[in-house]
Amino acid sequence: MKDLTGKTAVITGASRGIGAATATAFAAAGANICLLARSETQIIELAKDIGPRAMARTCDVADYAAVDAAIRAAQAAFGSVDILINNAGVIAPISALASVDPQEWSQMIDINLKGVFHGTRAALPIMQAQGTGTILTVSSGAAHHAVEGWSGYCASKAGAAMLTESLHLEHHKDGIRSMGLSPGTVATQMQKDIKASGINPVSQLDWSAHIAADWPAKALVWMCSSAADPYLGTELSLRDTALRQELGLL
Repeated sequence: MKDLTGKTAVITGASRGIGAATATAFAAAGANICLLARSETQIIELAKDIGPRAMARTCDVADYAAVDAAIRAAQAAFGSVDILINNAGVIAPISALASVDPQEWSQMIDINLKGVFHGTRAALPIMQAQGTGTILTVSSGAAHHAVEGWSGYCASKAGAAMLTESLHLEHHKDGIRSMGLSPGTVATQMQKDIKASGINPVSQLDWSAHIAADWPAKALVWMCSSAADPYLGTELSLRDTALRQELGLL
């Protein structure tokens, strides 16, 4: 595992699932951790479990001012912001286009797409001043393939994937490393919600088909190392057998 001692990682959607597992993995690698989520109780407890190298900050990624303030607080507390993990995301509403609630659809875009932009925009000036930084976004196969009932999720993830490419194009010369990670289906609450919907083939998958949340967490730590540099500006998929082998996940 890469040694991240002295580095500071800001993780959105850190209260559960991939976010919480990622916080634990980055802390184990030695990083300082700033946990961001709307669920205050969970991130406070997780910060206590991690110890003095962790801080918790209630934050809605749909609110740019809140994200900017949280990232600045992490810099003030730890002296730098070296890694941003854009993980916060929602699957609802799961609905056909003809009947989906427009307000709920818009809220998904605010979280899944604008939330990635907000984190990236807030972290960039700090990382540019440092001359280094890594911004990783948790993506999905739905960014590249339409799935019934998931118009908002597919559209938001596709947009986030393009943000990763744009970030690499504009700022790799500034020392900013950017990549996306498509983890596949992960055994989290989101998959329970998908299962309950009964819509599209993903909801029919057996629970045993889903990977554990610590798999993408381990991948995200690895992506902070130079070993992942050949993939800069792209999205990696944990469905890739070669990548799983590289990470020791087979």
